[in-house]
Amino acid sequence: MIGLSVAVGRFVEALFWAILRVAGVVTVAVVAAAVAALLVWIVLRKLWARQKRLKDRP
Repeated sequence: MIGLSVAVGRFVEALFWAILRVAGVVTVAVVAAAVAALLVWIVLRKLWARQKRLKDRP
């Protein structure tokens, strides 16, 4: 009976760590996507501002 209890405990622990690992990977992916989107937005804004300045030149 003790062996079964240890096996169940190890299974629950492994399941817990697997869930945390997946949550960590998802969190890192979401943060990385947000940072990438922010960088793209900044670059596009700079390019549009530069284009506007070049158009407004006499």
